[in-house]
Amino acid sequence: MLRLGIDVGGTNTDAVLIDGDRVLGAVKASTTADVTGGIVTALRDLRAATGFDPAAVHAVMIGTTHFINALVEGERLAPTAAIRFGLPATRALPPLVAWPERLVAAIGGHSYLCHGGHEYDGSPIADFDEAEFREVLDRAVAAGAGSFALSSVFSPVNAEFETRAAEIIAEQLPGAPVSLSHEIGRMGLLGRENATVVNAALRGLADQVATGLTRTVADAGISAPVFLSQNDGTLMDVDYARRYPVATFASGPTNSMRGAAFLSRLPSCAVVDIGGTTSDVGILQNGFPREASTDVQVAGVQTNFRMPDVLSVGIGGGSHVVHGASGIAVGPASVGYRLGQEALVFGGTRLTATDIAVAGKRAEVGDPALVAHLDKAVVDAALREIDDRLAEVVDRMRASAEPVPVVAVGGGSILVPDNLEGASSVVRPDHFAVANAIGAAIAQVGGEVDRVYSVVPQARDTVLDEARQEAVERAVAAGARPGSVEIVDIEEVPLAYLPGNATRIRVKAVGELSLGGHDA
Repeated sequence: MLRLGIDVGGTNTDAVLIDGDRVLGAVKASTTADVTGGIVTALRDLRAATGFDPAAVHAVMIGTTHFINALVEGERLAPTAAIRFGLPATRALPPLVAWPERLVAAIGGHSYLCHGGHEYDGSPIADFDEAEFREVLDRAVAAGAGSFALSSVFSPVNAEFETRAAEIIAEQLPGAPVSLSHEIGRMGLLGRENATVVNAALRGLADQVATGLTRTVADAGISAPVFLSQNDGTLMDVDYARRYPVATFASGPTNSMRGAAFLSRLPSCAVVDIGGTTSDVGILQNGFPREASTDVQVAGVQTNFRMPDVLSVGIGGGSHVVHGASGIAVGPASVGYRLGQEALVFGGTRLTATDIAVAGKRAEVGDPALVAHLDKAVVDAALREIDDRLAEVVDRMRASAEPVPVVAVGGGSILVPDNLEGASSVVRPDHFAVANAIGAAIAQVGGEVDRVYSVVPQARDTVLDEARQEAVERAVAAGARPGSVEIVDIEEVPLAYLPGNATRIRVKAVGELSLGGHDA
């Protein structure tokens, strides 16, 4: 079964063609301002390299930075109304609290509170006041809001207020985009609400991007379905991406880690993904990235949706190397995508980490003669600085004192030494430079349950079975082949501060993508 994996990065657009477990071809093209131009070039080059028949492709998987970039830049965001059901509670911390001012301004600053919400056991805090909500909705529309983010206290336990409010919006404003917090975030009101507001602000852009990507693939003669990769390493179809663009935010590092597992055949390891500017380090557990256990800040906004646990350091292939009175400094400033013009080995004038790697005989790129004049003491000191900082990040990420295998991927992974302190081994697999696109191509379909249950001792197994079954059903509903779905993660957290043996249970299931008669 032929799959195309495409990863649209800030510098390069990578494309790979995979047949089962075999990588048939891989190419890199420069990312263009309109993004689709880079994809067109990558597909053309990949076809020239492999001669594949577009009609023979069964699925196209794309990882993109469109949406996270839009949030970081504060551009192309829709005017959004953040409406919360929680009064008379939650008044002290209204929606959009602690948001950066520039982002509040970018989405219009529309924040509203209504009566409602639930306790952890599903009992209402206050009744749904339809007249109050309709009045708030009228005010939001009059203020210019065009997209709506609805949140309610403990809505993952009982979503009736969010659902009823969405029905009223559909009645009064047919076609208006609505994002519901119980479908996006986990337990924890503010983080879930923030993620929902971000999602709502990106809905218009998501529609444009999804349409553009689908058209670009179709123009290349490929009639296969198009999927986008999510934060947790699983897939979503284009229609799902239109509704939940926030689910793509961490697809870049996640795809790299999944690709590293595929290429190295190491399901559990540390992954060091080095690009032109930064090194991202994460941990693989059973082939999937370890997820962050705490809320994650995205562009200064605290969120609690699924994100991989990744630690970044400002060292990449294009990092500036400066030799001063205080010693050697590597990064965080970088030449980025201008590496091919500015690095010494390519005829430029800027000393970069790539030049140091070539001078230290770790890599063979460009013209080594152009760095032959570098002082050996400077080269050795810069290499030690790189090694020490990478080893420190790996050490901070591993969960035990035992050395872990390290898989180095990304174009800048030439910086990683063959022996890294704290690593039991360093693996740099074939096709390491396009691991991100490979991760997209091999992605599976997932389903997750994250809910608070009342668990009495004699009913624990029954509750867990119920949660497992619901996670499997969600994976199948998302497009997984029924017989291939398996549970990959179960987490139980007793909530001692709540009565009634309350326990938060999270179950994750994944399965192979179902493509009708093409399932393999």
